[in-house]
Amino acid sequence: MRQQNRKGNFSKHTNNAYGYGNPNEYEHYKVEKPAPLLEWLMENVKGPSKTKVKQTLQGRGIKVNGKTITQFDYALKPGMKVSVSKTKKNQEVFKSRYLKIVYEDRYLIVVEKNIGILSMAAGHSTLNVKTVLDDYFHKTRQNCQAHVVHRLDRDTSGLMIYAKDKQTELALEDDWHHNVYDRRYVALVSGEMEDDEGTVANWLKDNKAYITYSSDTDNGGKYAVTYYHTLERTTAHSLVEFKLETGRKNQIRVHTADMGHPVCGDIKYGNGDDPCQRLCLHAYVLCFYHPVTHQPMEFETPIPAEFRRALKNDR
Repeated sequence: MRQQNRKGNFSKHTNNAYGYGNPNEYEHYKVEKPAPLLEWLMENVKGPSKTKVKQTLQGRGIKVNGKTITQFDYALKPGMKVSVSKTKKNQEVFKSRYLKIVYEDRYLIVVEKNIGILSMAAGHSTLNVKTVLDDYFHKTRQNCQAHVVHRLDRDTSGLMIYAKDKQTELALEDDWHHNVYDRRYVALVSGEMEDDEGTVANWLKDNKAYITYSSDTDNGGKYAVTYYHTLERTTAHSLVEFKLETGRKNQIRVHTADMGHPVCGDIKYGNGDDPCQRLCLHAYVLCFYHPVTHQPMEFETPIPAEFRRALKNDR
């Protein structure tokens, strides 16, 4: 294992989501007089109840001058263009304990996955994100299927992209490392991190028991590079952000174990430390260029409350 300090890898992230899909998916309005956004929506968008307007706002279904806004008191000025998503009407009928729709247009859908569900079907298991989304598309009469672009482990939560057609899937996959320009995870790890920032780099390879192991020299596996940044620490646990230069299988879980600070709740590579009764790994930042419109799409979810609660309990 090789570790070194690496300053400046983690730039400040802005919590915006730019969604430029088919313009027909939005109803467009022009602001005539100054007003807070929610107040303006209630006066000018006819039909939906106050609750549904709030749901659309909270669900990133409102854009002002092309930029997604979720602040209810955002100050509108005359001449601004407000766009209200029609796809939110579909999202209102979507209910799942395992998934939340974060963004949707005619080409792709971004979801936040909970723990306990596979990204796609495997073996005899029927509980997977693709099946849930296909059922949703069918119920909302969308002539499409969910195409898997990337995966998260069953017990890892966080943001994922699914394409709605093969062409969009291939556009994302063929240039994945260029399209996805910022992808970060956050984890609660065991013990107190020694360094504020650093890098772990080595070779990762699976053995016959499907356990991924690392080597400082080329073992015939794949070279893996992980950057880390310590967000918070106690003597018992640390909250750490990870940014991957490579996306290898179990990369973060193996590299944190190499550092002597395995991910909490990891029954495969951990040390038995399980304060949250779950694998404490969450994909919380996902930024990519839209494969069709080429506009930047930026999403960020909150750090799971149980991670911070465990740190609070340590004090």
